[in-house]
Amino acid sequence: MIEIKNVFKQFGDKQVLKDISLTIKKGSIFGLVGINGAGKSTLLRMMSGVYKPTSGQILIEGSEVFDNPKVKSKVFFLADDPYFSFRLTGEELKNLFESFYHFNEDAYYEHLTRFKLDPNKPIHNYSKGMKRQLFIALAIASEPEYILLDEAFDGLDPLARLHFKRALIDLSTNKNTTIIISSHALRELEDICDSYGIIDHTTILSAGSIDNALSNMHKYQFATEFILTKESFVSVQVVSLKKEGRMYQITFKGDEENFTKEVKQYKPFFVDKLYVSFEDLFIEEVESRGYLK
Repeated sequence: MIEIKNVFKQFGDKQVLKDISLTIKKGSIFGLVGINGAGKSTLLRMMSGVYKPTSGQILIEGSEVFDNPKVKSKVFFLADDPYFSFRLTGEELKNLFESFYHFNEDAYYEHLTRFKLDPNKPIHNYSKGMKRQLFIALAIASEPEYILLDEAFDGLDPLARLHFKRALIDLSTNKNTTIIISSHALRELEDICDSYGIIDHTTILSAGSIDNALSNMHKYQFATEFILTKESFVSVQVVSLKKEGRMYQITFKGDEENFTKEVKQYKPFFVDKLYVSFEDLFIEEVESRGYLK
């Protein structure tokens, strides 16, 4: 389990993260999302022990991460732009990681075969996507207890993404590996994550179970001659109300039956229920706080 307790992070006079508190259960796949510059990468680096919090605690299985080699040996952190020597081959990089982790060599070569990567080729000759695939193969084959992935799907083609997601689900299910993924590909996260945290303006906007969050948020569209505002609906918590001509699109939290009864008083021509995705949840959470205009 990962526990983040009242964490603050400053670089000089700049406040990057403020009063972050999260609990990530063992074996879960956690999606960390936010707009550019929200602090996701900084938080991942603190969780992996690269950065020390200015104040607060980050605990893995009850122990501080920073300056703790025993805890760090359980963690694999894959940065958005991982450092490597231009002269190394994939095979030489594998030999390096074998010295740090309980490395599954068979799994490594299986992933390289699926990705069609030559381990004897110098890494500097790889494309961006190929480099990402190589480090993904290293992360999965290292079989750590905790995998932290920054912009996990960046540069991957659709087939590589599918293989990657299946491999992560397999690790979580069969090895009880805890996986934290930062990504702008929210539809990809929805496919595999069971929990989430939205970070923006240095703090956590919301966090919890993805299924619970989506089941509590509803979206409808309807048409009416009435001029409506958010205050027109009192039986539900209106997150957003958008109007185009006579068409309205409403997103709300609360009881759908109450909304259905209430909207009838405005004599709608029709009322249709729309699908709510994790991307919708993110956008509505951020827009409702005035962070996206």
